[in-house]
Amino acid sequence: MTGPLSGVTVLDLSRVMAGPWAGQILADLGARVVKVERPGIGDETRSWGPPYLATEDDGRPGASAYFLSVNRGKRSVEIDLSTASGQEDVRRLARESDILLENFRPGTLARFGLGYPELSRENPRLIYCSITGFGQSGPRRSNVAYDFMIQAMSGLMSVTGPPDDSPGGGPQKVGVPVVDIMTGMYAAVGVLAALERQRRTGHGDYIDLAMLDVATGMLANQAMNYLVGEREPKRHGNKHPNIQPQDVYRCADGHLVLAVGNDEQFRRLCDALGMAELAGADSFRTNADRVRNLPELDEILAREFATKPLAHWLEELARRDVPCGPINTIPMAFEEAQLRHRGMIRTLRRDNGADVPQVVSPLRFEQAPLTFRVPPPELGEHTEEVLGELR
Repeated sequence: MTGPLSGVTVLDLSRVMAGPWAGQILADLGARVVKVERPGIGDETRSWGPPYLATEDDGRPGASAYFLSVNRGKRSVEIDLSTASGQEDVRRLARESDILLENFRPGTLARFGLGYPELSRENPRLIYCSITGFGQSGPRRSNVAYDFMIQAMSGLMSVTGPPDDSPGGGPQKVGVPVVDIMTGMYAAVGVLAALERQRRTGHGDYIDLAMLDVATGMLANQAMNYLVGEREPKRHGNKHPNIQPQDVYRCADGHLVLAVGNDEQFRRLCDALGMAELAGADSFRTNADRVRNLPELDEILAREFATKPLAHWLEELARRDVPCGPINTIPMAFEEAQLRHRGMIRTLRRDNGADVPQVVSPLRFEQAPLTFRVPPPELGEHTEEVLGELR
């Protein structure tokens, strides 16, 4: 490994998405990540399909695409945490680790003698990150949580989707498990901050991370719109609540995403439309004017964009540096020349010859480049190897 976390060891006791996402980030950065899984079953997402990766040797379904999306670069060890020998194996692994990730219900690992107080006595430098739906305290601390329900509870779904009076109106979830992903990102940030402190002080730390807290923090400008404006944020579909014009517009043969971010960009948009006078109109001169008078502006833009094909508008707007783009499907996005140039889509090969496609880390380091050589592991693939390395 050549990444900036080379030499760091992570014990990943987590499963599903949030914890494994954090572990994969750390693995991509060069850390040595050991993933502990239940014997014979493993991470439950191994069976969350179809689609599955077909193994090359016998043709039976392999791991699910879901599992493959969050476990690159790890070594898999089968350990039964309910047994004395399994608990001792985890303690031995924790003694050799810098970071531990887990997402069991509060109190579960403590019952096995594997909570932070116990393991920190074994390894005072250990950074122990617990990821749960609701945190280690509070009336819902013991409740199970999944991304979908947290998107609902946090208010995120209340501002996602078309207004109720629009076709297809109503609250909607985001198309990827965004709370899980952002919780994994916060976990990675948190353990790396604790790692810096550990290197200065010699002491580890305990991190209590809750998905509901993360989802609330993710409300960002919408949260402040409410706290400052004292009005309940509503669903605006594809329209931005604070900046205009930002929306999807129908062209003669497709759809265009327009993302005008300031008054100068709006002036250039008006020039591309052949309506330079629009930028100086009292109703649209500033962003605040455009937000207040959006229905009138929308009617004008919708009429004009519908007169010519998508390619025409993409060319005219790009020439004037107006932010815009087509709405790609995922296959179309994967064919984008920019993504292909950046090498975001790779194929990793398992020892049995099976190819595993991967969307790799977007981070690019000049002095400590990331390498992507280790595909997501098969269940228990490294049990003997990893346990044999322990002192």
